Amino acid sequence: MGLLERLRKEWFILGIVLVIAVARLEPSVGVKGGPLKPEITITYIAVSAIFFNSGLSLKTEELTSALMHVKLHLFVQIFTLVFFPTAIWVFLQLLSITPINEWLLKGLQTVGCMPPPVSSAVILTKAVGGNEAAAIFNSAFGSFLGIVITPLLLLLFLGSSSSVPFTSIFSQLFMTVVVPLIIGQIVRRYIKDWLERKKPPFGAISSCVLLMIIYTTFCDTFANPNIDLDKFSLIIIVFIIFSIQMSFMFLTFLFSTRNNSTFTPADTVAIVFCSTHKSLTLGIPMLKIVFAGYEHLSLISVPLLIYHPAQILLGSLLVPTIKSWMVSRQK
Repeated sequence: MGLLERLRKEWFILGIVLVIAVARLEPSVGVKGGPLKPEITITYIAVSAIFFNSGLSLKTEELTSALMHVKLHLFVQIFTLVFFPTAIWVFLQLLSITPINEWLLKGLQTVGCMPPPVSSAVILTKAVGGNEAAAIFNSAFGSFLGIVITPLLLLLFLGSSSSVPFTSIFSQLFMTVVVPLIIGQIVRRYIKDWLERKKPPFGAISSCVLLMIIYTTFCDTFANPNIDLDKFSLIIIVFIIFSIQMSFMFLTFLFSTRNNSTFTPADTVAIVFCSTHKSLTLGIPMLKIVFAGYEHLSLISVPLLIYHPAQILLGSLLVPTIKSWMVSRQK
């Protein structure tokens, strides 16, 4: 029974390993334009499903109280859109003297400029039992801010200029995040009693959708012919990305748990995930827009393609540890 119980608890991590292995074996199935049509099923349907699911499962009063948590929102947005890109820029000044591929380093800077993601931070916060309402608000708000701020940051740090179609990105965000969330909240009002009685497995449903997103992300990564760049640079970049994530998660954890901080343990969970995660869903389209016509676009995209699965992998591995910390603190 012990083994079965363990498998039941770790199914999500096993799922991640499995989808990565399947993506490696046959990436053509889940690539953009492939049989699964991820440009529709993932970009629109899967992301919308996650937010409809969140709208259904979130108590309306929790969402409204999350809006009032201004200090938490300020912390997350300043960390992710000001501190993060600046710290990466300083770090890259040191790395520029190394033999690492310069386009991969530029790619690391673009990762720093990205807004928070609209799904992974929310799902991981939910999995731990943290402040999900605050995670949803910050993911959505950060993404809207990112539509304006990210292209400006890319301009500032990388000097690329282009006209960015804000309206199309903004309308896509509105349709896949805000609308499903509102619909979920409206439906919840009518079936509230049934939801309280049955307690559907919202967390498991969101996790399954996230596995689909991971699968198609890795299909794109493995199908990209330019991923075969020099192995030294690639290995170093993977190591740097994991180090950045661990350091920044630790930093946000320290800041939000210091003695004079007013954040609850549940707030800290949302802060750690929302401040350190970066959006691939918004990021890749933005890079394609801002660096249109760049011959090194695929190399610039590689760090973001690595960062996205890495943040989910690392976050998922840390879920049990963070959960036990939060439970012990709440007691």
